This record gives sequence, structure tokens and C-alpha cells, in this order.
Amino acid sequence: MNFVYGEYLISDLKEKIDLPAVKGFLARSYWANKRSEEIIEKSIHSSICYGIYKAEIQVGFARVVTDEATMFWLCDVFIHEDYRGQGLGKKLIEAITQSDRFKNVMGLLGTLDAHELYEHYQFHRNQDRFMVRLPDDLRER
Repeated sequence: MNFVYGEYLISDLKEKIDLPAVKGFLARSYWANKRSEEIIEKSIHSSICYGIYKAEIQVGFARVVTDEATMFWLCDVFIHEDYRGQGLGKKLIEAITQSDRFKNVMGLLGTLDAHELYEHYQFHRNQDRFMVRLPDDLRER
């Protein structure tokens, strides 16, 4: 999938991913800053990944975990600090949720601070139903 937004390209081609840039994005995030580089690489390898590129510079990223039939989990959404405020996050979420691949599949995500962004794409808050189990190595810290 390739989607053009002004001077930006949104693509799901893994060959385009700038792995050092993505690792840098995630190291600065509140949700993934404790992940090892090996875990980040494995998560990218095992997921559908989307990047936003200005020329050849990666400025955004999102990862989708899915069975492609009943559900997808949207995670690791990030826009580089220098490129925020241009609607790139919105276009990235729109490209994913409106794609033929995911428009008829239930989507899940977790966020502490971007509820309003995702509500524009028909995600709804649901605190009564979902539970979380942390991996052993995080629980033991």
C-alpha cells in the first residue's frame, strides 16, 4: 500500500523502514522506552508496519498486529517531533483504518494521551472489558 499526502508517502513496505529511526522514536516514547533493540526488531518482523516518508527520511511509524479476519491491534504510532502538527498522524491512522485490509476488522489500541485523535477514526474508550498481562521480565522489575 502506498498513499501520497502532499510531499509525504505512507507505505507498508518493510524495505523502506529506517530501523535506527524507528528505534530512536520508540526509545523516546512512554510506552516502548524499555524495549530492547532486539525486541523492537522482532516486533517489526512479525507485524505489518507503516512508515511516513518525506523523500527518503522516515518521519512516522505505526505497527499493526492482526489475524486479518477478526481483529487488529494498532500500536507504536509515532510522528517525529519535528514533523508534528501537520496532520501526519491523522493521515497515517486514516490510511490504516480505511484500507481494504482493516476497514471491516475490529481494531484495538492503547493510549494514555491521544484518545481524541483515535475517536475521529471510530475507536471508542472501553475500560470495562480489556485486561493486560505484562511480560514476566517487566513484572519482575
